[in-house]
Amino acid sequence: MILAGGRVDELGVLTHYRPKSAVPFGGFSRVIDFPLSNLLHSGIERIAILSQYRSYSLINHIGTGAAWDMIGRNRGISILPPFKDYDNPHWYRGSADAVYQNLDYMQYYGPSLILVLSGDHIYQMDYRKMIRYHDAQDADLTAAFIEVAPESASRFGVAQIEEGDEEGGRMLSYEEKPAEPKGRWASLTVFCFRPSVLFDVLKKNQQSTSYEFGRDIIPMMMREKYNVHGYKFRGYWGYTKTIDEYWQTSMDLLGPAPKIDQEAWGIRTNLGHRNIADRQPVMIGGQGSLDNSIAYNGCIIEGTVRNSILFPGVHVLAGAEVNDSVLFFDNIVHPGTRLNRVVSDVNTVYNQDVWIGSPDGGEHARVSVIGWNNNVPKGFRIGSGCTVGPRIAAESWPLKNLNDGEELR
Repeated sequence: MILAGGRVDELGVLTHYRPKSAVPFGGFSRVIDFPLSNLLHSGIERIAILSQYRSYSLINHIGTGAAWDMIGRNRGISILPPFKDYDNPHWYRGSADAVYQNLDYMQYYGPSLILVLSGDHIYQMDYRKMIRYHDAQDADLTAAFIEVAPESASRFGVAQIEEGDEEGGRMLSYEEKPAEPKGRWASLTVFCFRPSVLFDVLKKNQQSTSYEFGRDIIPMMMREKYNVHGYKFRGYWGYTKTIDEYWQTSMDLLGPAPKIDQEAWGIRTNLGHRNIADRQPVMIGGQGSLDNSIAYNGCIIEGTVRNSILFPGVHVLAGAEVNDSVLFFDNIVHPGTRLNRVVSDVNTVYNQDVWIGSPDGGEHARVSVIGWNNNVPKGFRIGSGCTVGPRIAAESWPLKNLNDGEELR
């Protein structure tokens, strides 16, 4: 069961028209491709995606499920939108409620185990290792955690895990985003449940006014003395809740020894979505330069690109410069334009002599975000850390430039 229905305000304009799980990532894929590919490589072939917010982009991307080999008599991907009926008058009211409303789906297949996963994290994980640990402990719930620094632990659900076993241990305490964390293990929102226990605790949770796995289900199970374990994950985990985190996780694809290796990880995506498979190979012109960057099919590089990620269809014309940026599908960058630390949504045109970001760059420069379907006027200046909403009409662009941190919506 993949939780893929929400958006987060911190990603701003990138989730105006798509759920967080459908945000493009890595030059050709989407964020949800990472848990889907993990499931494929783990041999788990019955998948449900719980979707609620602006589902079209996600539905279009998943298609038939063929990209992840999820077509067959005993395998497949089902997208489960919220619904109302005689028994249920609510839309999904939280992660636990979303799973509860689909009890009939799970009971129909009668699984021996149920995984509940977040659809919006960047990581590679063989879930079979966690399942073996879960079975060995005869656990009712096993939740995956990663060790984090004490100063950042308060942003997550945090657990204390019994010491003595490198793989994991009994969970001693769990707190959701505590001001003063007791533990150092942050939740990955990867849960392995005994089905009968999951059904029981979800039904009990319906008597509450809050319906979240971290805030409600795990604490309830610990209070009621269920056998709850923490599994210690030691690999890379990319958090993409904010623009800065999304940008940094994207930059982890670059460099001589990238922290994320999509090819080695075996990431699958739907190459039919946005016609990725049908685009021409990357073309680099006589004056073009591509340094420590990723450019996918359909890109034309006639200018300078450094430390950046370009999705299919991006065209950087001669005399343009793109630095430390992520440009989604079909952006066009005209001569004289310089983009520094920009995340740009699809179908955006940067006309001549546009400048975005800090002219000096530097590691402390803030990321500017440009929403989709924009046409940035010739000579316009946008400072560091700015936000431009999608589809700004030509007459709505201000005469003055945008200073650092300003917004245009």
